[in-house]
Amino acid sequence: MTTILIICALVILFAGCNKAFADEDYSKDIAEEVRSFLILDDWHFSFDDEDGIFKFGVNIGGKMKNINYFLQIHEDAFTVYAISSISADSDSPLAIAAMAEFICRANYGLKNGNFELDCRDGEIRYKIHTNCSDITPSREIVRASIVIPAMMFEKYSPGILDLIFTDAKPEDAVKKCEGD
Repeated sequence: MTTILIICALVILFAGCNKAFADEDYSKDIAEEVRSFLILDDWHFSFDDEDGIFKFGVNIGGKMKNINYFLQIHEDAFTVYAISSISADSDSPLAIAAMAEFICRANYGLKNGNFELDCRDGEIRYKIHTNCSDITPSREIVRASIVIPAMMFEKYSPGILDLIFTDAKPEDAVKKCEGD
């Protein structure tokens, strides 16, 4: 019986320590600024207090229709991940190679953020990392970090969809998106 009580006490203590460390892993000030922006701009979101992650979705123009957001707060930064609702075919090495080429071509010259492709499952996302060392981000910085990924998906989703659903070539798909 004593052994069981000691184990229970250790489990409770360890769980409390984990929560305390989780609370220290991200900046409450940055989280509050993001939360404030989302509330004032009437976004519907959830927030994981333990891990410092905001989750929400947004409808975009075009055939892709929507993207999901995961916004991770760090100690001195935050990272926005906008994830496509449609993935490349991970069972086809040719489809993954074509999407990888498309993403490399689309990323060339981008100034704020970049597309990423998970070759294991075909997930396509846009990422923006914002360094907040010694500052709390303004509402405009938070807004830009959320709006830019949606704009990039609106701009490049026709090419992404062409690659997924037709036999388009990556170079032609990017040119179509960029109006070349």
